[in-house]
Amino acid sequence: MTTVQDLGRPGLAHLAVAPSGALDRQALRLGNRLVGNPPGAAALETTLTGVAVRAEADCVVAVTGAVCRITVDGSEVGWGTSFLLRPEQVLEVGLASAGVRAYLAVAGGISGPSLFRSQSSDVLSGLGPSPLRDGDVIYTSGVTGPPDPAEFSGRCRPSPRMDLLLHLGPRHDWLAPEAMAVIGWASWLVAAESNRTALRLDGPRLPFQRTGELPSEGVVTGAVQVPPSGRPRIFLADHPTTGGYPVIGVVDPADIGACAQARPGTTVCFRTRGYSAP
Repeated sequence: MTTVQDLGRPGLAHLAVAPSGALDRQALRLGNRLVGNPPGAAALETTLTGVAVRAEADCVVAVTGAVCRITVDGSEVGWGTSFLLRPEQVLEVGLASAGVRAYLAVAGGISGPSLFRSQSSDVLSGLGPSPLRDGDVIYTSGVTGPPDPAEFSGRCRPSPRMDLLLHLGPRHDWLAPEAMAVIGWASWLVAAESNRTALRLDGPRLPFQRTGELPSEGVVTGAVQVPPSGRPRIFLADHPTTGGYPVIGVVDPADIGACAQARPGTTVCFRTRGYSAP
């Protein structure tokens, strides 16, 4: 599950096109700054198991995001810093030891066909390039600026616990009154079935006070939807643009990067805004 990602396709939900793009946008922007690219240049997003690439020409690269071992021809190199790959050298982004998604940025950015002004891979709809396979060749534009030394910083270390700010609405009134108390004190665990579409949570069931059919309506990145199981899920960048289960709130955009790096088993708690208990 290594895919090409940039900043995605925002503003196209009316065409049933999800925003897609890098799940951890801060990590993508950091990688691009380290190699002198614009913030939204396309890079590789790895998932847990990493990726190995062989250079066919000189290129400057950087790896950010998940904590992982990074080697060039077997020798360890630094995380969060730029370095030069020579022809035939092999860069390996190893297994993530903390977090989920690492970003491999290359000077000039990845060059390829755009769809709706983005090269991002959308794994739900199939828009954009397919996930990488052994033997794929990646091209760059070759256009770059000077790297930003101010961004040579310490690595992020994803926490085993996430406290997410939840803005309630529009359908939290479908939940039973006691459900709001559950949201205030309970915790959930990130499920192994989580992916770029949604962070699925295992734990307490949220009871409903309303039943029946809810007409499908638009959903956004960060929407917390509660299906009949009563266990919430948080929509991420490749989410469907409409849904028929109630959305009880939306995770604050500032917390979406943490969701992108949440491994299965990570504890999730919500802090609510927009509700006062009776």
